[in-house]
Amino acid sequence: METRQNTLETEEAPKKKNYTFVIILCVLIAIGGTWGYTKYNHGLHHEETDDAQIDANISPVIPRISGYVTEIKVKDNQTVKKGDTLIVLDNRDQLIKLEQAKAGLAGSQGSLVVANATTNASQASGITYQANVSIVEAQIEEAKVNVWRANQDFARYENLIKDHSITQQEFEQASATKQRAERQLAVLVAQKNAAERQAKAAGSQTRATSVQTNVANANIKARQAEIANAELNLSYTVITAPTDGRVSKVNAQVGQYLQAGQSLFSIISTNEPWVVANFKETQLTKMKLGQKVKIHVDAYPDHEFEAKVASFSPATGARFALLPPDNASGNFVKVVQRLPVRIEFTQAKDERIAELRPGMNVFVDVELN
Repeated sequence: METRQNTLETEEAPKKKNYTFVIILCVLIAIGGTWGYTKYNHGLHHEETDDAQIDANISPVIPRISGYVTEIKVKDNQTVKKGDTLIVLDNRDQLIKLEQAKAGLAGSQGSLVVANATTNASQASGITYQANVSIVEAQIEEAKVNVWRANQDFARYENLIKDHSITQQEFEQASATKQRAERQLAVLVAQKNAAERQAKAAGSQTRATSVQTNVANANIKARQAEIANAELNLSYTVITAPTDGRVSKVNAQVGQYLQAGQSLFSIISTNEPWVVANFKETQLTKMKLGQKVKIHVDAYPDHEFEAKVASFSPATGARFALLPPDNASGNFVKVVQRLPVRIEFTQAKDERIAELRPGMNVFVDVELN
């Protein structure tokens, strides 16, 4: 009887309610709502992507001439400065070519000396022949006067001989003087013609030797160019670093024959790396040059880098593919394209920047306002 009474009292007592579940649910809803609002508000003022990598200048090391490797002065992953010697090639062939070019220059210079001497001699001969022409012309003028006077005397004597005013001997002397003056004039005219021909020949010789001088000068310039080319090729036997950076795997061995233009290895610049972030085209609406960017590198998750938007690619990444898509052929399926965006670091004194390597994955957060 007492047991039944106790049971009734127990059923009539008010049941205690458990509020723990309700409290936890409310807390979770509050946290979820706060997180959702934060992400929503963040999405209104930021654009993010994890499709981004570190990039840097990569300079290939390529020999300009062919030759055998005699010495390798760098190792894999070594840090080098611009101008440091990387590889030395056998330079004996280039030294021989340089000596040949110098010998050719000496020969051309000797030819120039000979041509100048011949030109000077021809010019002197031309001056002498021209002077002879002038002298003969003066003599011809004098001979013409003698011929005129002899003709006048002969005409008078011819009239006098008719009157027997002079003797036959005097008439013959006048006739002989006339003939002698005429022959003297003819001789002088012939001498003048010969002197003019000699002067003309001397002028032709002078012009010819002048051409030889020009040819010799041209040969000298050609030999000088050959020397410059030989010296340049000789300098190419020492392959130097084109920039500061770190050497990749060195694909060369002592004694190996290298072809001109053969890619040996690369030097990755450690100066001013940048980030290439591939944003969806729908994310570019509010992005502008100069906007602040926060970068997190997977290799250094606890470090935040500061940067800015530097430039936008002129075309989407698909356009630069080996086989770019052609939407005009086949069935069209719209695919959201990505545009490479260059992002540059703004904290030059950040020591972590020097530790970044091309190809590292990063997370990019662009502040739109």
